[in-house]
Amino acid sequence: MEQAKCLILVFFLLLNLAVAVGVLLSNDDDYNYSRYDFPDEFVFGSGTSAYQVEGAANEDGRTPSIWDTFAHAGFAHGENGDVACDVYHKYKEDVQLMVETGLEAYRFSISWSRLIPNGRGPVNPKGLQYYNNLINELINNGIEPHVTLHNYDLPQALEDEYEGWLSRDVIKDFTNYADVCFREFGDRVKYWTTVNEPNIFAIGSYDQAITPPQRCSPPFCVIESTKGNSTFEPYLVVHHVLLAHSSAVRLYRRKYREEQHGFVGISLYTFGIVPLKNTEKDKAACERIRDFYFGWIMEPLLHGDYPKIMKANAGARIPAFTSLESKQVKGSYDFIGIIHYTKFNGTDIPDALKIELRDFSLDSAAQLLALQDILAEEEYPMAPLALREVLDTFKILYGNPPIFIHENGQRTASNASLHDVSRVEYLHAYIGTMLDSLRNGSNVKGYFAWSFIDALELLDGYKSSFGLYYVDRNDPELTRYPKLSAKWYSQFLKGGRSSQVGAIELKNDSSLVSVGHLFQ
Repeated sequence: MEQAKCLILVFFLLLNLAVAVGVLLSNDDDYNYSRYDFPDEFVFGSGTSAYQVEGAANEDGRTPSIWDTFAHAGFAHGENGDVACDVYHKYKEDVQLMVETGLEAYRFSISWSRLIPNGRGPVNPKGLQYYNNLINELINNGIEPHVTLHNYDLPQALEDEYEGWLSRDVIKDFTNYADVCFREFGDRVKYWTTVNEPNIFAIGSYDQAITPPQRCSPPFCVIESTKGNSTFEPYLVVHHVLLAHSSAVRLYRRKYREEQHGFVGISLYTFGIVPLKNTEKDKAACERIRDFYFGWIMEPLLHGDYPKIMKANAGARIPAFTSLESKQVKGSYDFIGIIHYTKFNGTDIPDALKIELRDFSLDSAAQLLALQDILAEEEYPMAPLALREVLDTFKILYGNPPIFIHENGQRTASNASLHDVSRVEYLHAYIGTMLDSLRNGSNVKGYFAWSFIDALELLDGYKSSFGLYYVDRNDPELTRYPKLSAKWYSQFLKGGRSSQVGAIELKNDSSLVSVGHLFQ
């Protein structure tokens, strides 16, 4: 509270005296760069996802998703996305903020249950109109839309009918949903991501039960659940995700690519991996972690099958591709999306494979330490070299595919400050590291800061924030205010060198006129 009062006092001094305050960041000359150091075709943007920001959860024909059900069951601190940031009604205002910031692209997701309320069948005209309006608003303002089709928000109707991603029925329904999106929006949308971070979605949702639809079996549950089987369901879910993804890619290539000239990919959750101890066992454990978390998705896309170590350790619990499925999955990507925030330590689990009842983690015979940091509200430790490690891994092990960094950003408490120096320092370091990797041959095509505005976070609710813009949830208008990070990113995007934008001036600014009440 004292910190908040001091912050308010500072802002009033700024407003009344028009004093410019410089914020000094890292003096590291290694990260002295500008937008012009990147290729012209490289794209910079920011992103959100549907349930996290849209609101209007019960308006104009939308039906619940599994994320609605999760939120209304009291998880995510009992908070939900019924209103969220009300982007459904405020999208024009937000696009203008994107223009002011200088965004070249905007990554968002489509709510399947808004567009096709029952998961299959008739298209909702109001949902179709909303996404057409949003896409047109972006295009008319020179901002390139990048669209994700699934982000933890399967229609609840399909979960109720056949248990969603556990059933092969989802492959056909997802392909038909993708077909609607390609047909209706593909004349303007050139970049499509099918499923967001299926590797973590499968573990969190079907092994540990910390994310929707919260399935697990003892002793592997983090949150108590009465449904699920942690020993095989994560493998089955990823199998169906890969088949649905590759089916959608095949559809696009056969039906739309020649006319629309677009690209379809998938995104992975990634992290740096550091051996807990400098031993051969822990080094080998880190290699297994890479195979299980990254190779799980990448090796089928590259070679048509799962990593050998996964097949050996999981045995019959990991599904097998038929010959036709293998051919369909292999090569079914135009780019890979990378979601990256931090690093973890990896260590060997001795004798894990001697345990009869095993889940994903025990099958890997390795443990990720500090993984609980994902569940916390504290800031991520600064580890930009972890991003370089991930990009090197994809370059060396996975064929150096075209990569978009789909999410990267710093978490802070939601009531911390508009003066988010730590987020600026984070973005400054990670973008600089990405530039180093690009110069070293990594095939990086774009970067999206997470997130454009403060949003409903999957696990934290509104307790933590990643936004470049603060959303005042105590204001019925949900007014947006630029943080220091928005100003830094804007100056960078408009050509300022990072060494120059390291001292950002908070001048007499209309966006700060009403900030006094924000952090009380």
